[in-house]
Amino acid sequence: MKMFDSHVHSSFSGDSETDTNIACVTAIDKGLAGIAFTDHLDIDYPNFDIKFLIDFDEYSKTMDGLKSSFSSRLKVLKGIEVGLQPHVIDATGEVVKKYDFDFVIASIHVIGGIDPYYGEYFRCNPDKKTAFNRYLSEILNGLNNFDDFDVIGHIGYIRRYCNYDDKSLKYDDYSDILDSILKGVIEKGKGIEINTSGYRTLGTPIPDLDIIKRYRELGGEIITTGSDAHTPEHIAWNFAEIKKALSDIGFNYIAHYENRKPVLEKIT
Repeated sequence: MKMFDSHVHSSFSGDSETDTNIACVTAIDKGLAGIAFTDHLDIDYPNFDIKFLIDFDEYSKTMDGLKSSFSSRLKVLKGIEVGLQPHVIDATGEVVKKYDFDFVIASIHVIGGIDPYYGEYFRCNPDKKTAFNRYLSEILNGLNNFDDFDVIGHIGYIRRYCNYDDKSLKYDDYSDILDSILKGVIEKGKGIEINTSGYRTLGTPIPDLDIIKRYRELGGEIITTGSDAHTPEHIAWNFAEIKKALSDIGFNYIAHYENRKPVLEKIT
């Protein structure tokens, strides 16, 4: 089947130094049919650093050039990963509408003004159940108040940085709010991504497979595969394993997005 890595960061993101051309060549070398660059838009990010501001005019122009130069070897897709916070919904939507993105991931990176990446969040929320529920509530709030996206990104992002002995976010432990999220995604005609970055540090994808299974049980069909690569070597990380896992769960297709429409590739 044609595999796409639908979550890749480049040097346009302040947390990556990956050259876009090198990323494309790496994707070809790894046998991918396509790659979606999804660099960050995180308006009012805490501990602001100007390097996180993207010139989206330049970004769009670069992506169009890559589409053209790699057209015979790789489908390059112009994406964006938007970090949602309640007070930046409108400003985020304005950027999304301004450019001809192929694909928009909606993610939660900040909870109550704090990014779990820095550890302060867990000092403020020492109880795991509270910390994880607050995170999931932010996802649900974003889902209820923002429509201009295609998939919800890495449900379980918080697991990467928590300091608990048990870093799992299992469906059975948060079933009510996870059902609200997954049902909301389905009702809106959106999808979720399965993010393989978790395999690099947690041993499982994000979200874990039990949540993906529940999404399928509820009727979810649209799912994208993304490595969340910030360096070339992580592109298409564990894609063979995740393709098999999705097939075993009962998915017949893996999606990628072109012109904001899902394209379904049959799992073979």
